[in-house]
Amino acid sequence: MISNPFVPLPAIALLVGSMLALSSPASLAQHSGQAATASAASTFPSKPIRIIVGFTPGGPTDRVAREVAVKLQEAWGQSVTVENKPGAGSRIAFELLSRSEPDGHTLLVSGIQTATNQVLYKKLGYDVLRDFEPVTQLTASVLILVVNPSLPPRNLSTLVTWAKLRAQPLSYATSGVASAPHFAGALFEQTAQITTTHIPFSGAAPAQTAVVAGQVESAFVSPMSALTLIQDGKLRALAVTGNRRFGMMPDVPTMAEAGMPAFEVSSWQGMVAPGGTPAPVLQKLHQEIARILALPDVRARLQAVAAEPVGSSPAEFRRYIESEIRKWQRVADRAQISVD
Repeated sequence: MISNPFVPLPAIALLVGSMLALSSPASLAQHSGQAATASAASTFPSKPIRIIVGFTPGGPTDRVAREVAVKLQEAWGQSVTVENKPGAGSRIAFELLSRSEPDGHTLLVSGIQTATNQVLYKKLGYDVLRDFEPVTQLTASVLILVVNPSLPPRNLSTLVTWAKLRAQPLSYATSGVASAPHFAGALFEQTAQITTTHIPFSGAAPAQTAVVAGQVESAFVSPMSALTLIQDGKLRALAVTGNRRFGMMPDVPTMAEAGMPAFEVSSWQGMVAPGGTPAPVLQKLHQEIARILALPDVRARLQAVAAEPVGSSPAEFRRYIESEIRKWQRVADRAQISVD
């Protein structure tokens, strides 16, 4: 038998149809867009990178941003600069980022305000999950609940009992409205079922100073900024807010160990890009930053300031921001925390 050398008519029709579909304007536009995106990712970065930080130089968020910036510049051979735009709880920085070209060359490193601003402000001017693209969670840090040493309580349970028996509320100092210590204090009030008074300051240093001076009774503070004060007996540490003890203060229990199993607060840092930044560019950024965070020298320097490297994927970081918004929305609703 001689096989038929010709292609069956149905197959020819299918082939012609496929060719016509590929040559249609919509298909050509789609393939052109995909090619452009792939090309942008393959050549990224093609110019200097700017990392915006919504806080003053020297703080924890600024430190993390500069650590990443130095290593990115070494890896890619492009200039990477950190630009500090403090004010309004990092909202100024977010608004600046929203006006930037979505090509991955302008980024922002922010803290927990990424989520808490979304909860706190009724007229924020942006939606963090709609208008920005998560790149990666960079670090996670614990806080420490401290009190002035003149207060009678020496552990968490006696502090709660003492606060309930007093006529006046327990005062706590923070680095400002919408900060991690502010929301930690509100969560503590709700979990302990006590009454508190929030005393906001212009930064972490004056808030700590007020507790040392006895002007305010308690605070949730960064371990590294308070370490020397605790060692010198100027502050009394009662508990850490993480799910495990802080290595430099192994004798200080977690909030869970001290009697509040549902209490966990992380003062974290993360990187976001303008909305519309191509996914391949986000992925390239994430992969390089995750590599940087895993470097022994980087890990050591971050851990020395109580920051644990994370390096999550864009999708994982998006889910984390969503979970933080839900968590702090519940706290804000109960505490009636909001700003018009």
